[in-house]
Amino acid sequence: MVRLGWGALNALQAMFTILVTVLGFPVALLLGMFCGPAVPLRMASWYWAPLLFAGAGAKLEVEGAEAIDWSRAQVLVANHASMFDIAAMFHAVPVPLRFMLKRELAAMPFIGWYARAMGMVFIDRANAREARRRLGDAADRLRADATLIAFPEGTRSKDGTTGPFKGGAFQVAIEAGVPVVPVAIIGSGEVLPPSGFNVRPGTIRVRFGAPIDTRGMQASDRSALTQRARDAVIALQA
Repeated sequence: MVRLGWGALNALQAMFTILVTVLGFPVALLLGMFCGPAVPLRMASWYWAPLLFAGAGAKLEVEGAEAIDWSRAQVLVANHASMFDIAAMFHAVPVPLRFMLKRELAAMPFIGWYARAMGMVFIDRANAREARRRLGDAADRLRADATLIAFPEGTRSKDGTTGPFKGGAFQVAIEAGVPVVPVAIIGSGEVLPPSGFNVRPGTIRVRFGAPIDTRGMQASDRSALTQRARDAVIALQA
């Protein structure tokens, strides 16, 4: 009976998530046409993400955000254990936030339309030349004072451990000369595991670490920067 009860509740939560998304994205797209991307990007923070948290019975706790200078461009890099990580970051970051996403997400209804209109960066890992061009676009957005976030593992962790980081986001930060901010997301995999839609109430913590200055770094420093950021993300999870 307990499993049946959770199954019925999760089905309602899935319907609620779809409804919130389907209703919100067209409004955001219309706002983007008249106001530019800043307003609809913030709409994800004050409308979409809080409603998803409420629907899941989840609570957000944010640590270290007060020490970040949100007036400047930067690249946030975080561990990735759940699709809920996207809502958590929208909810936790107090400025318009753009994601570096897998190219496959561009083809998804609503999500892909919204992401393209908001200036998200899609990376095609199967096409090296296209990937380099997209990374260049990301660097240009950072030079225009954007805040980008990447999940450098490239996929959601199945067991909660933080896997190796790919270097694309760090290349972008070095090219643009902006800080890399390590971020730990804790508890999202318990609220929404990486497989299925088995939502459970819980607390998600987003913990911001000290920014890593990239000024003066060269492309040859990318590997060391990548490892340093990964070590910082792992330390923040303790």
